[in-house]
Amino acid sequence: MTAGRPVRSDLAHVCWIGGGSGGGKSTIARRLAARHGFTYYGTDDVMGDHAARTTAADSPYLHEFMAMTMDQRWVERSPETMLDTFHWYRGEGFDLIVEDLLRTRHGVVVEGFRLLPHLVAPLTDRAVWLLPTPDFRVAALDARGIPWHVPARTTDYERARHNLLERDRLFTERLAAETARLGLPAIEVGVGMSEEDLTERVAAIVRL
Repeated sequence: MTAGRPVRSDLAHVCWIGGGSGGGKSTIARRLAARHGFTYYGTDDVMGDHAARTTAADSPYLHEFMAMTMDQRWVERSPETMLDTFHWYRGEGFDLIVEDLLRTRHGVVVEGFRLLPHLVAPLTDRAVWLLPTPDFRVAALDARGIPWHVPARTTDYERARHNLLERDRLFTERLAAETARLGLPAIEVGVGMSEEDLTERVAAIVRL
């Protein structure tokens, strides 16, 4: 590590899979980790721990979000405002992901929407972003069911569901533009793509 900041050699054992919600990140990461004897690290799994390790000073958007009611979060704001103010989309807490990974020495496959291209790019050349089409994302989320627990906790399920889907669509568009601008690898994930094909394409990009 140089001057307190990680360099690529510090994280050479890590493969990174970012992308939009419902794009198959966790499925592909788990498959690759199992296949190659790597550790799986899902950034969704540590969000609670990371939130507890932040302060309002270093993560103001997160702490503002935590103080909101469910309706304030998902019903009363536009998808555009939700996108622009969502803490993880602004990179809050990304340094905690890096801290966790620096404590590992064995191979790791890390995945999650929190892996923003401009934050990951300086740390590695073993990264890819999965960009689900709207149809694929809805089908994937419907199959899992879990994300719909969020709108179910509001007073307007349909509006909250619409806002959540639209915010995630906008986020995926942002990822597509950012990966293109930075010249980073991205894969559009559509309904007709098989899990095995996607796994192989990701493996080739991250050199597994």
